[in-house]
Amino acid sequence: MTAVQEEKSSMPIHLEQQSPPESDHPDTARIIRKLDYVIVPFTTILYLAAYLDRGNIGNAKLLGLFATLLHNDSTKYSIAFAAFYISYIIFNVPGNILTNVLSPNLAIGGGAMLWGIASSAQAGATSFAGIVVCRLFIGIGEAAFGTAVPLYFSRWYRREEVAKRNSFYIGAGALAGTFGGLIAYGVGHLHSHLQPFRILFLIEGLPTILFAALILVWLPSTPETTHYLTEPERQVIVDRLSQQGLAAAAHKFDSQAAKRAFWDIKSYAYGVIYLGVNLTLSSISGFLPTIITTFGYTATNAQLATVPPYAVAFVVMLSVCFISDRIRARGLFVVAFMLLAGIGFVILLAVHHNQHVRYFATFLVVTGAFTCIPLMLSWVSNNASSHTERAVQLGLMNGIGQCFAILAAFSFPTKQGPKFIKGFALNLAFNLVAAIVALVLWVYFRGENARRDEVAAMSEGNESKQEDLMDLTPTFRYTT
Repeated sequence: MTAVQEEKSSMPIHLEQQSPPESDHPDTARIIRKLDYVIVPFTTILYLAAYLDRGNIGNAKLLGLFATLLHNDSTKYSIAFAAFYISYIIFNVPGNILTNVLSPNLAIGGGAMLWGIASSAQAGATSFAGIVVCRLFIGIGEAAFGTAVPLYFSRWYRREEVAKRNSFYIGAGALAGTFGGLIAYGVGHLHSHLQPFRILFLIEGLPTILFAALILVWLPSTPETTHYLTEPERQVIVDRLSQQGLAAAAHKFDSQAAKRAFWDIKSYAYGVIYLGVNLTLSSISGFLPTIITTFGYTATNAQLATVPPYAVAFVVMLSVCFISDRIRARGLFVVAFMLLAGIGFVILLAVHHNQHVRYFATFLVVTGAFTCIPLMLSWVSNNASSHTERAVQLGLMNGIGQCFAILAAFSFPTKQGPKFIKGFALNLAFNLVAAIVALVLWVYFRGENARRDEVAAMSEGNESKQEDLMDLTPTFRYTT
C-alpha cells in the first residue's frame, strides 16, 4: 500500500464525500452484485444460525429442558438465559477490535466455530451448570461476530449502501424466529429415545460448525487482498470507498480514534437507545413462546404461533431499510419503530381478556424491535470517521445494549403470568426512553450539520488544509 493510499484510508468523511460521484466506474454495478452474491448470503445465513443458537433455549424450555435440567425453577432458567449475554457483553469490544486486526474471515469464522461447538454441546448437558457453561461459550463466539459484520460491510460498501445489507443480515434473526418456531414444532412431534430439547440443540447447532468452516475458507477478506476479485475489480472498490474516506487497506488499531470513541458522549447515547431495543429483542427471544401460551395455546402450538410475527417483521424490516438507504435517513425511523413496539406493550398491559388483540400486539413488538437493529447498526457505522472508531462505537453500543438482555432474563418469572406486568412495563418504559434519545440525536445531528454548512459558506474561498479531528472535522457531515 502506498503512502497516499494510507493517507486516504484514514481521512474523515468530508462534505464533498457525502454523495456518490456523478459518474461511477462502468463495471461498478456488476462488481457490487458479484460481492453481494457471496457476502450477503454468507453473513445472512450465519446470523440465522447465530440467532437460532442463542435463542433456542426459549423453545427448548417448552420441550423438556425446563423440567429435566432446570427442575421447573424460573430463576435457573433466567440464569441460563442470561449467561450468554454476560460473556457476549464482556467480549464485545475485544471481538470487534479482533475483526479490525485479523482478517475478517478468520475472526468471524473462528467465532462461529466456537459458538457452533458450544451450542451442539448443549445436547449432551446433564446438569444446570453444563447448560450455563455452554451458553457462556456461545456468547464468547458470537461476540466476534454480532456487530463485527456491520463493521465488515463498511469495508466493502459505501455509506448509503449499508442499511439494506444490514437489513438482510439482521432480517435473518426474524427468519430464525420463524424457522425456530417451525423446527421446535416439528421436534415436539418426534418420537425418539433422545429428549426433544436435545434433538433441537443438535439440529440447530451442528450446521453452524459446517458453515463456519465455509466462512473461514470463502468469505472475502478485504478489498485490497481478496482473491475473489480481480486486481482491476479490487481497485474499483478501493477507489469508490476512498471517495468517502472508507478505504482501509491496513488493519491497524488507531489509539486516537479509539480514545475519541470512548470519550464521545454519542457512543453512550447510542448505547441507551440499544438498551431499549435489546430489552425487547431479548424478551422476545427468551419468552415469546411462553407469553403466547398465556393466550390459550398449548406448548406445541405456541411454537407455531411465534412464526407469523417474525415473518411480518422480516418483510417490514427489509422495506424500511431500503427506504432508509434511499433517502439516507436513520433517526426518525428508529423513533417511529421504538414507539410502535411501545404501542404493542401498551396493548399487552391494558388488554387482558381479548387474546386475539394480545396476539396482534406481539406483531407490533417484534416488528418494532427487529426493524430498529439494522437502522441503529447503520446509523452508528455511518457517523464514525474511521474503522477503529466504528469498531469501538459499535462494540460499545452493543455491549451497553446487551446489559438489558440480562434484565430481560429476569423480567418474566412464571409466577407473574399471564399478565407479566413487570416485564411489559419495563419494555414500554425503555422503548419510550430509546425513542426520546434517538429524537434528541436526530435534532443534534441536523443542527450540527446546519452549523457546519453555515461556517463553510462564510469561509468559502479561504479554505486551508483541515486537521483530522475525526467526526469533529468541520467538513464532516453526520447521517441523520
